[in-house]
Amino acid sequence: MENKNNPGFKSAILICSDRAFSGERPDETAPLLKNRLEQSGFEVVSVSVAPDNKEKIMSTLGKWINEGINLIITSGGTGLAPTDVTPEATLAIIDRRVPGMEEEMRRVSMGITSHAMISRAVVGIKNNSLIINLPGKPKGAVENLQAVESVLEHGLELIRGVKVDK
Repeated sequence: MENKNNPGFKSAILICSDRAFSGERPDETAPLLKNRLEQSGFEVVSVSVAPDNKEKIMSTLGKWINEGINLIITSGGTGLAPTDVTPEATLAIIDRRVPGMEEEMRRVSMGITSHAMISRAVVGIKNNSLIINLPGKPKGAVENLQAVESVLEHGLELIRGVKVDK
C-alpha cells in the first residue's frame, strides 16, 4: 500500500501452529508480518498464536470480527496435512470469498516454488473484516502478503462502504 497515513485500519495476526502454540518452536512469522503491516500504515492491535484446531481458530477470528478489526491475517495451516484446518475455519466464518486475491497469492508464489500449487489459502469477508490466510513459513507469508498489499486499502474502503474513486 502506498498510503502511510492509513485511515484508521486496524489489523491483527493469528499464527496457526501446534508447535508454536506449545512452545516447541519459536514463531518467526508474526514479527515479520507485524513489521510489514506497520510499514503499510496499519495499526496492529493484536498478535496471537492458536493450535491447529478449527474451533479455536474460529473463536479468535470471531472475537476479532466482533471487535471491528478491519484486516485479519492468519499464517499457517493452509497446506495438505491433516492438521491444516485454517481454510476450513475461515470458510466457516466468512460470508463472501475474494478469489482474485487467493489467485494472485498463488500465482506470485508459483513463480517462486511449485509447492504453491498445494496452498489452500482463503481470503474472505465477514462484516467489516477482511481475512487473509497466509502460509506458515516466514518467507512465504511475507511474499503472499506483498502479492496483495497494493489492493488492501481500496478493498477495505469498499468493505466499509466508503465511496472511492480510484
